[in-house]
Amino acid sequence: MDNLNYGIIGNCKSAALISDKGSLDWCCLPIFDSPSVFAKLLDEEKGGSQSFEVSDEYTITQKYMWQTNILRTMYDNGTDAFEVFDFMPRYEKRSGAFYAPPDIIRFVRLVKGAPKFVCNYDPKLEYASTETITVNKGEYIESYTDDGKYDSLYLYTNLEKESILNKKEITLDGNAFLLMSYHEKLMEQTLDRAYLKFQRTKVYWMNWSEVTTKYPLYQNEIMRSALTLKALTFEKSGAVLAAATTSLPETIGEVRNWDYRFCWVRDASMVIRVISNLGHTKYAQNFLQFIIDTLPDKDEKMQIMYGINGEKELTEHTLDHLSGYKNSAPVRIGNAAYVQKQNDIYGILMEVIYQQFIQFETTLENSEELWTVVLGIVKIVRRHWQEPDKGIWELRTEDRHFTFSKLLCWVAVDRAIKIAEVLNRRRHLEEWGTLRKEIHDEIHDNAWNEDMQAYTQYYGSKDMDASTLLMEQYGFIDAKDPRFVSTVEATERELCKDGLMYRYKNEDDFGEPSSSFTICTFWFIDSLFKVGQKQKAIKYFDQLLSYSNHLGLFSEDIDFKTKRLLGNFPQAYSHLALIETATNFAKYGQEDEEETQFKPILY
Repeated sequence: MDNLNYGIIGNCKSAALISDKGSLDWCCLPIFDSPSVFAKLLDEEKGGSQSFEVSDEYTITQKYMWQTNILRTMYDNGTDAFEVFDFMPRYEKRSGAFYAPPDIIRFVRLVKGAPKFVCNYDPKLEYASTETITVNKGEYIESYTDDGKYDSLYLYTNLEKESILNKKEITLDGNAFLLMSYHEKLMEQTLDRAYLKFQRTKVYWMNWSEVTTKYPLYQNEIMRSALTLKALTFEKSGAVLAAATTSLPETIGEVRNWDYRFCWVRDASMVIRVISNLGHTKYAQNFLQFIIDTLPDKDEKMQIMYGINGEKELTEHTLDHLSGYKNSAPVRIGNAAYVQKQNDIYGILMEVIYQQFIQFETTLENSEELWTVVLGIVKIVRRHWQEPDKGIWELRTEDRHFTFSKLLCWVAVDRAIKIAEVLNRRRHLEEWGTLRKEIHDEIHDNAWNEDMQAYTQYYGSKDMDASTLLMEQYGFIDAKDPRFVSTVEATERELCKDGLMYRYKNEDDFGEPSSSFTICTFWFIDSLFKVGQKQKAIKYFDQLLSYSNHLGLFSEDIDFKTKRLLGNFPQAYSHLALIETATNFAKYGQEDEEETQFKPILY
């Protein structure tokens, strides 16, 4: 079965996906949302890739180096073997700044014998929208576009360049390297220099992992998820991407294909909360600054998503010349959802600001900026909380009074009150307290469905929605409250299928969803655990972890029947929920801890 058997490498500037066969099938340079230079992921014929083609007698295995984002792929036929270490350089310079160029390095180590391979090098610049010309310039191989927008890519290597260009078989007689860069290098690129970058990058990732909070349970899964989330961070602005890809479909052959190389306020702020709890406080502060920088006007309404440099217009286009992942067209760049109204984002952002005040030091200047954001958010919520919206799932149907949106409006006001108490700004407390109670009472009365004995998707609906499981997490209701317990039971009854969750089952503008939304299954497991069904929760959790790919990575969706990973990849939301669920197991205790113990994997 075809699956998203890819590993991600990155340096907080861009990222690349390497298949389990060692093929570089996706990368955009110089940054995450730039046009692709390799896009075989989205069109096997036209997209372009870089790989080491070996005979069928080679066995290919792959894993990450311990506590790093360096991917190791081994090619071994019993007599001859070599391994490829894939990474994008990232390490601290003497100045304190980070060296993170738009480069991909593939360091090839001879293990034994005299392995043979064809070095396939086939970049296709600008989303393969025009011809890419590749020529040997002596010092490097240059690829460039001749028609339309100019773009270029440079390959430095100690392998025979003409053999690469002519796809001749190469016999490896020592270590080698391929360095693919968006920029022409000013210094000579040598094997020693590539190896030094490899070692420095390894040390960077291991140091980052070392200061990450450790847990007694599921530590390997937590660490891999944390490293993945870090790889989806755009350091320059502080933005966090929803995923590294565009247009990987929720269902093969269908049109639910979106570009996720942007920063959703909802996704990113949840990521920040979790990563902060893992000890990476600077991560949270950088994201908060990104949000502040995107809100220059006190009365400006917040968008649900922004470009990674703070862009506010993300016009959607289709690339009709690409066939799409497994022929699932269209391929989209940009995302039309940026114009949608979703009232839940204000509560999620306010939660992050509240965590900033209670967990981290803030300067007076930063506190004043954040307080201004708080005041602006409460004004917007007061003005708009009673209006319908598109909801957390960005339904492109008519606006409705979604329970989750109302819940997060309540969260916005609740956290604003708590922030005001921290800052001793008591002038607003009575007014905000009245607003908080008004929203709470409306949710309590209108979102509850007596027939279903549950909080449902929107007012007056009998449809269940996995997002209502977050009512406890945000403090609206206690885990032992009969209403929450029965909501969990109704959600399982209506939306759970073989341990996997629908987001919702009512038909939207594309019909009934046919795949499970990964984060919703984590939410469900977390809720089961909190209402006291601990062993059942652990059973479902272990089952869900078994559906990850060979490297422990998750996409957005999982096919109910085949358990195939679907949707954009790797998905920040999914790994966020994995961490939160696993850490809650440790936080709230476990009756039979021997069932799941931390087993280090050292290599």
